[in-house]
Amino acid sequence: MIETLTLDGSSLTIDTISRAVRHGSVECSLTPDAVHRVVVAREFLESVIHDRVVYGINTGFGPMSSRVIDGSRLTALQYNLIRSHAVGIGEPIDPQAVLAAMIIRLNTFARGYSGVSLDLVHALRDFIHHRIIPIVPEHGAVGTSGDLVQLAHIALSLIGEGDAWYDGTRQRSAAILQAAGLSPYQLKPKEGLALINGTSMMTGIGALVCDDTRRLLTLVTRAGAWCLELVAAYRDGISASLHHARPQPGQEYIAEQLRTYVAGSSRLRSRDHIETPSRLFGDTRDSEKIGKEVHELEDGIQEIYSLRCIPQVLGPIYDMVTHACETIEREMNASTDNPIVDWEHQAILHGGNFHGDYVALALDTLKIAVTKATLLMERQINFFLNENVNQRHYPPFLNLKTPGLTLALQGLQFVATSTAARSQTLSFPQYVHSISTNADNQDIVSMGTDAALIARTVVSHAYIVLAIELITLAQATDVLGLRPQLTTSSSTLFDEVRKRFPAIIDDRDTTQELNAFVDWLQHTLVA
Repeated sequence: MIETLTLDGSSLTIDTISRAVRHGSVECSLTPDAVHRVVVAREFLESVIHDRVVYGINTGFGPMSSRVIDGSRLTALQYNLIRSHAVGIGEPIDPQAVLAAMIIRLNTFARGYSGVSLDLVHALRDFIHHRIIPIVPEHGAVGTSGDLVQLAHIALSLIGEGDAWYDGTRQRSAAILQAAGLSPYQLKPKEGLALINGTSMMTGIGALVCDDTRRLLTLVTRAGAWCLELVAAYRDGISASLHHARPQPGQEYIAEQLRTYVAGSSRLRSRDHIETPSRLFGDTRDSEKIGKEVHELEDGIQEIYSLRCIPQVLGPIYDMVTHACETIEREMNASTDNPIVDWEHQAILHGGNFHGDYVALALDTLKIAVTKATLLMERQINFFLNENVNQRHYPPFLNLKTPGLTLALQGLQFVATSTAARSQTLSFPQYVHSISTNADNQDIVSMGTDAALIARTVVSHAYIVLAIELITLAQATDVLGLRPQLTTSSSTLFDEVRKRFPAIIDDRDTTQELNAFVDWLQHTLVA
C-alpha cells in the first residue's frame, strides 16, 4: 500500500505520519502554495547572499560565526558542516522514526522559511519515496541547535556518503543511489544548515511515541475495566455524578470510558446488598449499644486504590499525554531553522527556533505519566496474584493446578515488577540535564533527542507490563470461569490473549510466548 502525503507545512498530524511510516510505502508532494513559498524564499536568499552577512551562509558556525567566509567557499562550508557533525555513536535509531523525521523535515521546508531550493526538496522527497533510510546513531546531540548530529547523518546520505537502509539491508549510500537511479545531492549555500538545524529527529521519534502512548492508554483503560468486572466492583466508583463533583477533564473522560467498557455488565454491584447498621445492631437509636459493639462485614465496601481510583490515576495521565501530543503536532508543523528566511518582509531573522525545550519537556512529561500508568498496572497484577490482598478470592499466583508444586504466574510478576522499576529510574527528566557545550555558545540545552529516546523506552516497558497484566486477567477469568459473563470489551481482550498465550496450568517456559505477545500488542490496532 502506498500512502500519499501532500505537505503544506501546517497540517501534518501524528496519525498521518504514523500511518505513513508504519504501513507500506510513502510518496510525498508539496502543495502549489508550498512550492511557491520555497521558490520565492530561495530567490530572496540568493539575492542577499553577497550583500549581507548572514549566519551559516557566509559565516562560520557557533562560536566561529564572527568569521566571514569568502563567496567562493560557501558550498564547501555546507559540506564541512555535515561531515563534521555526522559523528553519532550507538545503535541505529528505529528506521520508522528516521523516516518520520525526514517527512517532518520536508514539511518544514514546505513552510517556506528555510531558504532551500526545490532541488533539495525533490532530493529529500525521492529518498522518502524510495524508502532510503539513513543510518542514524542514537547518541551525540544535545538538542539545542536542533538535532545537529542525528540530522547530519540524514544529510550525509543525501550527498552520497555514509550508510542507509535500503531494500531491507544496510548498504553504502553511494551504492544505494546508483541502484535507485539517483545522484548524490549537490548542496547549495545554506542547505547543509537547513538540513540539520532543527528539531525534526526528536519530533519524529516523539510523534511515534505519542501514537504508541495513545493506543497504550486505551488498552490500560480497557484492562482497568476488566479488573472492575473481575472484582465485582461497586458502580458508584465510576459514576458520572462522582466524577463531575471533581471536574478534571481527564478524570471525567476515563470514568466515561470505563462506563462504556463495562456497560451491561452483570458483575458490577450496587450497594443495596450491604446490611445497614439497624439490621446489624438493632435499633440505631440505641446509641449505647452501637458504641460498644463492632460487626465485621463479609466483604469490604471499597476496593483498594489501584482499582477504585483508576479514573483519578489515569485521568491526569490522559491530560498530560494529550498535551504532549498537541505539542508534538505543533512542532511537526513549525519552522525550527536558524536563520529564518522571511521573504514576505525581505528579512533574515536570526534566533533560536531550533531549541528543543518544547519537545523535551513534553516527552519527559509523557514518560513520567506512562511510568505512573505502568505502576498502576503492576499493582493491579499484584492484587490478583497475592491472596493476602485479594482476600483469597483467587489462589496464589492464580494457580490452576497444585499451589506449592506448580508456580503459575509467579515468575511473570518478577518481570512486571523489575520492568516497572526500570521505568521509575528512567523517569528522571532529561530536560533538566543541561550541560553547556560548543565553547559555551550552547550554554543551556534541551537534551530533546535523548528525552525522546528514553520516552520511547519507557513506553516499550509499559507494553511489557500491559502484556503481563492481560495474561493475569485472562488467568483470573479462567480461575472463576467468568468468560461467559464478561462484557464485549473484556471478552474480546480475553480471546486475543488466549489466541497467543494459553492458560498456565502446568508450568512451562513462556519466554517466546511473552515476547511475541508484547510485540503483537505494540503493533496491533486492537485498541
